[in-house]
Amino acid sequence: MKFYSLNQSKNQASFKEAVIAGIAPDKGLYFPERIDALPRGFFERIENLSNHEIAFQAIHQFVKDDISNEALKEIIANVLDFDFPLVELEENVATLELFHGPTMAFKDVGARFMANCLGHFSKGEKTEVTVLVATSGDTGGAVANGFLGVEGVKVVILYPSGKVSDIQERQLTTLGQNIEAMEVDGTFDDCQRMVKTAFLDTEITDQKKLTSANSINIARWLPQLFYFLFAYKQAKSKGMEIVFSVPSGNFGNICAGMVAQKLGMPVKHFVAATNANRVVPNFLEKGVYEPLPSIATISNAMDVGDPSNFVRIRKLYQNNLDELRNHFSSYSFSDNATRGAMKKIHQNSGYVADPHGAVGYLGLKEYQKLNPDTLGIFLETAHPVKFLDVVEDTLNISPEIPLQIQKVMDKEKSSIKIDSYQGLKSHLLNS
Repeated sequence: MKFYSLNQSKNQASFKEAVIAGIAPDKGLYFPERIDALPRGFFERIENLSNHEIAFQAIHQFVKDDISNEALKEIIANVLDFDFPLVELEENVATLELFHGPTMAFKDVGARFMANCLGHFSKGEKTEVTVLVATSGDTGGAVANGFLGVEGVKVVILYPSGKVSDIQERQLTTLGQNIEAMEVDGTFDDCQRMVKTAFLDTEITDQKKLTSANSINIARWLPQLFYFLFAYKQAKSKGMEIVFSVPSGNFGNICAGMVAQKLGMPVKHFVAATNANRVVPNFLEKGVYEPLPSIATISNAMDVGDPSNFVRIRKLYQNNLDELRNHFSSYSFSDNATRGAMKKIHQNSGYVADPHGAVGYLGLKEYQKLNPDTLGIFLETAHPVKFLDVVEDTLNISPEIPLQIQKVMDKEKSSIKIDSYQGLKSHLLNS
């Protein structure tokens, strides 16, 4: 299996090469040369398979040339050691909880998978790999936790100052060891721009081996398809057409779900639910993709004005807008609407949703207005305690602090403040 750049298809790489490089030399995202559907029998008997067996079969075709079956099974066992429950909230509406991992966010799966792959590839290597990653919230903590203590790997995390929650910041600034946090005077888009610039800066790359742990990296992006299959396994017995609504920022998560559909997973439609950052809803309405400056919201992990992975979604449908619209919708919601959804969910079911999950709920309900006979699944991408201020202010309740979060609450924050790309470059060259 080869992976090619979506900028210039002649730029190709193996899975290992693409993981280590992170991004293609022409600044394009890597994409698999093909996606072979799994046998029909896989889906017919999926309820009899363990999550580990499902994940192995789903990812095998993409990694088999570089990772042995035994090593892949070990990696999956290291990654998937927590549950992904589907919780029914109302008739034809359920949420898939993705926050039962070590940092209580959906990104634990991709970050741990990539960390295990990079650890596997770096065995016996003498050159240190620097993982450079931008975060709008949960990516930083998940990557920091996944790579903590991995031999031969240093992690540098860029995050926008004052634009992530207190708990999110603690999860990426308090670990030490091989994890460094850089606090950027700017937005997530500024952080992401700095990361992409560093990859093309030969003064850095001539001295450092860089890779990215954002969802632009295929080892972070692809394994997210696992939990869509886990959801299908749990929902299959309902016998209804399934719709997934995914709170979306950089669009890697929903794109991975659409890859699961290409593998043969029966699903009717995907909904990308966004906050005030409505670049993709605008594109579906007008047919013109226009990046916009990001807007700060209470669902901060989705505050992205130029989502990197949307180019992959378009490629899945051969850049055919009409075909994309047949499988994919996107709606934008305000902070007021998000708070209203959090209140409605809590009043109707007693369930406490985080603001991102609430946006996903709103997107699902919008789609079901014209498609009521569907089983809607929205993704609850992070534990509500990670957005404690918003939850307390909106619902007037204080959720219990889970053990995973308690571990970082009293640790001292350590970050390096920068206000320009030159600050990042100087640090990378001198560290």
